[in-house]
Amino acid sequence: MLQAMNTGHDGSLTTIHSNSPRDTLSRIETMTLMAGFDLPVRVIREQMSSAIDLVVHLTRLRDGTRRVTHVSEVQHMEGDVIIMQDLFMFDFSMGFDEHGKNRGTLKSMGIRPQFADKLEDAGVALDSDLFQVEEFTRMRVARR
Repeated sequence: MLQAMNTGHDGSLTTIHSNSPRDTLSRIETMTLMAGFDLPVRVIREQMSSAIDLVVHLTRLRDGTRRVTHVSEVQHMEGDVIIMQDLFMFDFSMGFDEHGKNRGTLKSMGIRPQFADKLEDAGVALDSDLFQVEEFTRMRVARR
């Protein structure tokens, strides 16, 4: 999969089972190492940071539904670490409705992704309102 993503053809998509966006990258690294490729970890990470633009993470919530909880951009390498940035996060603070379903919603962190220009060059225009910061209650609660 990682080799296919680095062949110069845009538009790869895959599914990885993980517990967080950061864990997704760790799982890809582990699977690459388990495949028997004799590559240094840094080379694997460089290939991942070059090939992967976006990690969309779904979580199974307490109410049994699966929801997108993170949309995270893979930005670049700093030393041996892949830098990621959350573009959208699920706001859990909205509680539950009368049927026990989580009323939370995905909210923007106010960051325009670095790959937005590549999308626009390909004819995909992103509305700037998409990246407007909304009130994010969970973040306020976490800081108390």
